[in-house]
Amino acid sequence: MIQGELRDLGLGEAEQHVYEALLTGKAADAQELAALLDMAPEPLEAALGLLAEHGFALPGPPGEPDALPRAATPAGAIRALIHRRQAELHLRSAELEQLRMNADRLAGRLMSSSPTAPEDGIEVLVGPQAIGERAEYLLASAEQEVAILDRPPYVKGQPREGSSRPPGLDIGALLDRGVQVRTVLDREGVGYPGRMRSLTGLVERGLRARVAPGVPTKLITVDGRITLLPPSDASDPTASALVIGDALLRNALVPLFETVWERATPLGGSGGPLPEPQKELLGLLAAGLKDEAIARRLGVHVHTARRRISVLLDSLGAQTRFQAGAQATLRGWLEV
Repeated sequence: MIQGELRDLGLGEAEQHVYEALLTGKAADAQELAALLDMAPEPLEAALGLLAEHGFALPGPPGEPDALPRAATPAGAIRALIHRRQAELHLRSAELEQLRMNADRLAGRLMSSSPTAPEDGIEVLVGPQAIGERAEYLLASAEQEVAILDRPPYVKGQPREGSSRPPGLDIGALLDRGVQVRTVLDREGVGYPGRMRSLTGLVERGLRARVAPGVPTKLITVDGRITLLPPSDASDPTASALVIGDALLRNALVPLFETVWERATPLGGSGGPLPEPQKELLGLLAAGLKDEAIARRLGVHVHTARRRISVLLDSLGAQTRFQAGAQATLRGWLEV
């Protein structure tokens, strides 16, 4: 098997060697396999467990508990792994869609509430000026953390040039005051022109940013005590926003943010250097080469090149090559 192919499927070098040895059938038991691979029993057991988890190793013959697992055929194991990954993606998509529906229902109930009922802990703001002034007041009161969900649409269809924040939200000023800022950006919003550069600078200053597909709503929470739900279209002079107090915040909006945060992909910090093959592939993509040219440079068939590109995009949480470039830049793998 080509060096590194299993790594693209979530398995390391040790698992690759063990799998290839299982395919040859040269070892009758774990002791022989350990001797064949010059591997200690503990890492061998761990590798076999990971292979079984990914579907590359199957249980041995019935009634022989000490027998080695059987190697699954590469094609069958890969197909099963792809189907499992697709099922996981569908499940995550369904969960996010349910979150979006819950947020819409919550917003609908709140909008129908009386804006003059302080016991409800709800304030309704109408018009860009009122919304902006209230947002500035809330952010000025932040002492510990501001949590943000950010998604399109933006004013006039995109964020202001170079902006990485909703209107009225100066993330840099918050960071300068020592306020922690966490934000989850919708994947579509990351690709807007000028946004990548400003995000990179803010991440270097301490912004904790993640990206997710289908962020369910716009949201700004201050110190876990009060939340602003901005309007979808801030340019609408009749647009309204909600300021929500403690009880509803604890029961609905904080869990909503934390759920989206946990499912999102971190930005700014690669978790280690990019492997050399992926680094080369990323450079070729950034240069704008077509698939055929990339395949020639890598010395592989064009189908292999496309599969590696797909794996790279998936690892970056990107759907398009432009989004992959943005993600790679935020992780320090490409120069701005």
